[in-house]
This record gives sequence, structure tokens and C-alpha cells, in this order.
Amino acid sequence: MENFTQSCKRTESGAVPLGHQQLSRLLHAAMGMATEAGEFMDPLKKALFYGREVDEVNLREEIGDLLWYIAIACDALDTTVELEMARVINKLMVRYPDKFEGYLAEHRDLDAERAVLESPSGTIVM
Repeated sequence: MENFTQSCKRTESGAVPLGHQQLSRLLHAAMGMATEAGEFMDPLKKALFYGREVDEVNLREEIGDLLWYIAIACDALDTTVELEMARVINKLMVRYPDKFEGYLAEHRDLDAERAVLESPSGTIVM
């Protein structure tokens, strides 16, 4: 969705201490992501330990809420959700060229991964 971040910003809280706009937005996003992750986990806990049905509608709602906070964090960092999606895929392509392997998870080329993360376009740097 092309205007997702703009739509998220429309409903963002305007309560920001003077001189701390970026920090405040990032902290708000971090707190929100932690809260929503807990809300995503709770129905899974209840299904596993209390025998309840998994409420997939609620899980999808929590994913949407997480995406809202992620969009706010991306905007505060002057990036986009789409760019960070590309970065993580390219970082994982460096880490796991063919597929996930436990050995590669333990023996990472951190310099090569960092090069991808620092690339303005999020692409693999050779």
C-alpha cells in the first residue's frame, strides 16, 4: 500500500517533548511494538496451555497494529517499510545463500551483512 505510512502518521500521537521528536517517535514505536507483540502472543499461549481456539482474526489485527508502529518507526528514521523489507531479504541472502543452515546462523559474515544494511538501496554490495 503506497500511502500506508502517511495513513499511519495521520493517527500518530502529537504528544512530543520539545527537542526530542525523533527519539519520542522511536520510543513510542518501540513501546507499541513490544505491547502488540505481547498481544499477538497471548492468544497463542491461551490456545497452547488453556485449550482455546486460535483467534486468527485477532492475530491478524495484532499484525496490523505491529505494522502501524513499524511504519511510524521507519518514518522517524527517514526510511520506508518497503526499503527495510528489501534490506532484510538481501541481508538474509548474504547470510543464507541457498537456504537456512544452522552452521551459517552461527558463523555469519557480519561485515558483508553490515554492507547490505548500510547500502542506500538495501541491495547486496559486492
